[in-house]
Amino acid sequence: MYVFIKEKDTQKTFIDEKKIKENLSSNLNPDSEKIRNILQKSLDKQRLDPDEVATLLNAKDEKQWEEIFEAARTLKEKVYGNRIVLFAPLYIGNDCINDCEYCGFRISNKEVVRKTLSFEKLKEEVKALVSKGHKRLIVVYGEHPKYSPEFIAKTIEIIYNTKHGNGEIRRVNVNAAPQTVEGYKIIKEVGIGTYQIFQETYHYPTYKKLHPRGPKSNFAWRLYGLDRAMLAGIDDVGIGALFGLYDWKFEVMGLIYHTLHLEERFGVGPHTISFPRIEPAVGTPIAERPPYQVSDKDFKKLVAILRLAVPYTGLILTAREPADLRREVLKLGVSQIDAGSSIGVGSYSETDPEVIRKSQFILGDTRTLDEVIYELLKEEYIPSFCTACYRAGRTGEHFMEFAIPGFVKRFCTPNALFTLNEYLNDYASEKTYKEGKKVLEKEIEKLDEKQKNIVLDGLERINKGDRDVRL
Repeated sequence: MYVFIKEKDTQKTFIDEKKIKENLSSNLNPDSEKIRNILQKSLDKQRLDPDEVATLLNAKDEKQWEEIFEAARTLKEKVYGNRIVLFAPLYIGNDCINDCEYCGFRISNKEVVRKTLSFEKLKEEVKALVSKGHKRLIVVYGEHPKYSPEFIAKTIEIIYNTKHGNGEIRRVNVNAAPQTVEGYKIIKEVGIGTYQIFQETYHYPTYKKLHPRGPKSNFAWRLYGLDRAMLAGIDDVGIGALFGLYDWKFEVMGLIYHTLHLEERFGVGPHTISFPRIEPAVGTPIAERPPYQVSDKDFKKLVAILRLAVPYTGLILTAREPADLRREVLKLGVSQIDAGSSIGVGSYSETDPEVIRKSQFILGDTRTLDEVIYELLKEEYIPSFCTACYRAGRTGEHFMEFAIPGFVKRFCTPNALFTLNEYLNDYASEKTYKEGKKVLEKEIEKLDEKQKNIVLDGLERINKGDRDVRL
């Protein structure tokens, strides 16, 4: 059952606009020594406080920015190694009762074609994704009474139960409307991964202007949506802002204050942070001309600063961005990307002439999954479909117990190599297969003797036909 609880929209929140502006205005024109001290704190894998983040945001000198970028690259390698986790978005339905001015799904947009996948069609979509090699999805829903917690749970059950050849989906993350605590509990029962809610903009006046009608018009209800998820026992949550709606520096600060709030209340911050830029959408003029358009240069800056600000939080770079820019930004601390993506409802399993008119926005990177994996391998990244930590219970605060001392590499590198080998054996093109085997050999040589033996045994089991080998 769909429930919308009316909270006072103006209730006091943890986003203090005055305080954020003070952070930014009181840390102008930082000297290089101050910046280096902050970078060293980050490289020591300590989360930055708001004034320190504001200081980095206010860097002016090109040399300072080069040092910031280099620190972001170094920190990513320290925490995550050279792994890049891959996933795909799966849009379940685009009916929506909100009227967000920047979104193609908004209720007043008469140009978009409305569609919700039937359960049979959902199975076809999953098989199409699995046949390409995908193992991790984020499922996306409009906000509408038909997309109840029960409906969401049922669709996720179907996804997990749909097998195809040697493949299956092993982790389903969710991007859906904020729920009640009871609603989240229903969704949690089917074994979801991360529950993701983007605030879109943390600037209250802008939020109110751009969300004139519908449940999403309530700033506080959305802002505290992930608190309710945590109270329901979902300990992996993802936050994000849609860059281009308001000043990008303010939005970065909003993400930091949201992180601090979750840490203070629940003892663990967000599992992921997303930072999409607004992209063109059918029948949506504001998306063609964003009010605070973020340049490619500033986009790189905000990604690097987020990496430094929250060392242990995954950063998600989406296919909204063009391929060339994604190649550059990937080096600045990104840990997850989508690939082989299609965002039309039903567009993986059929060629749909109206795919754009069923989409929330227009993608910038339309490369296939195999093309993306090949390029990652050429750059000596390890493409990973790993889902082991989530299924072993290494989530939320427990994940941090492993991550902070640096133990993640003990699990993540072997598991990444196992899932890469699965992909190479089952789905890769000939050139990707050859490049992948080279990377496997190089990565094995980096391991100590004990890990090497474990990994070689796992890889051999996969070569002989075993699947879902993991630590």
